[in-house]
Amino acid sequence: MMVFVIDHCCEIVCFLLFCEKIILMKKYSSLILLIMFVLVGSSQLQAQQNVYVKEATIVTRMMYHLGQQNQLNQFVPGWRIQILATTDRQMLEKVKAEFQRDYPGVLVDWQHDKPYYKLRAGAFASKLAATEMLYRLKKKFPSAYPAKDNQIEARQLLGY
Repeated sequence: MMVFVIDHCCEIVCFLLFCEKIILMKKYSSLILLIMFVLVGSSQLQAQQNVYVKEATIVTRMMYHLGQQNQLNQFVPGWRIQILATTDRQMLEKVKAEFQRDYPGVLVDWQHDKPYYKLRAGAFASKLAATEMLYRLKKKFPSAYPAKDNQIEARQLLGY
């Protein structure tokens, strides 16, 4: 198998040398470059087809245990957009209803950290993803900001 790949690579090198002479003549240079890329790409694909990986038993066991441990974790760290922080529960309910009406597909929930009620929207794995949503929400909720949250359910990040 490797002999074939080496022979194939030698053919490509010879072809590239031939193409170099043509490119120096500056005739058909873009066509030759395209052909070179196609041939080099096809040789790399053939070489990749012959790669075999044998995983060590200990690696398999470690990956299995890591997967089991991850299934036990109900919460993951992430980001949410904090829409409101208030001591007035009625204000919280009003803003929540308004948010759900204007953004029906976005998850919104509140938590009570005495004495404040905090209204938060979305569940994002990165601050960048939260910031993209924040940009849209700033028009309607100018005081909104991204907030770190270590108690996001994993299924919320996946959109379930």
